[in-house]
Formats: sequence, structure tokens, C-alpha cells
Amino acid sequence: MATKDNLAAAFAGESQANRKYLMFAEQAEKEGYKGAAKLFRAAAEAEQIHAFAEFRANGGVGTTAQNLQAAINGETHEFTSMYPPMIEEAKAEGNTAAARAFGFANEAEKVHAALYKEALADINGDADYYLCPICGFIHKGKPEAACPICGAKPEIFKKF
Repeated sequence: MATKDNLAAAFAGESQANRKYLMFAEQAEKEGYKGAAKLFRAAAEAEQIHAFAEFRANGGVGTTAQNLQAAINGETHEFTSMYPPMIEEAKAEGNTAAARAFGFANEAEKVHAALYKEALADINGDADYYLCPICGFIHKGKPEAACPICGAKPEIFKKF
């Protein structure tokens, strides 16, 4: 059992390093440090390689139907159990930036879970999805109106 726990911990650490290094690369670019930005991006990719290998070794990838159900379960946990107390705690501490970030994520996770349920019900379906780069809301099909979570204009959404 220890190896499974170690694989899960390693996956979490490598995944966090990947995201952190990508943010560091953006900052380095803003400051004009091209070499540092390239190094951060290369390291981020290396961390992703590690994370993928550890997740697979831990049996984390199943069939598409299994993966969709795992995604539904994860997103549902986030908006029902994880984020609500975090939002309340941030508000109680007066940390409006954290409360806003948690609130955006919480609302987006509800939509993500619904989209995963829809995809599982119509596993052969094919649709384009559009991501709000401000709050993480995903819209099935081209959005015609502002983001319902953060109010971002539909023209800034990223197509997938």
C-alpha cells in the first residue's frame, strides 16, 4: 500500500511543480528574462512527464467512461465538500482574493461536473467547448453571451 500512496503523493507534487513553473515562466517573460522563462517551461514539461508516468503506474487512467465518471466524482467533491468551507474561511479572514478565486472555481466545477455527465451519457458525441480564461467556466458550443460566472466577454473564450 505504501507504493500506491507514494505514487499519489509524487503525482500531486509533480503536478503542482508543473503548474508553478508555468506561472514562473510567465513572470520571467513579463520581466524580460527569456532564458529563465525557457528553463521554467522545459522543467514544467519534465514535471508533467513525471506526473503522467506516476499517475499511470498508480492505475489512474481507465476507459473513457471510467475516466468521465472519475471526473464527475472529483468535480462534485470539489463543489460540494472542498470549496464551500474554503470560501467561508477566506471570507471570515477577510481574504477577498482567495474568496473570489475559490468562488469562481466552485461555480465552474458545478458546470464541469454537468458537462462530464452529459459527455458520459453521449459518449460518442462531438462538440466544441469554450473556456473562459478568467474563471474557468466551460461552455459547450460557441458562447453568445458573457460568462455567467465572471462576466467575461464571449470573444475572449478559448476554443477546444
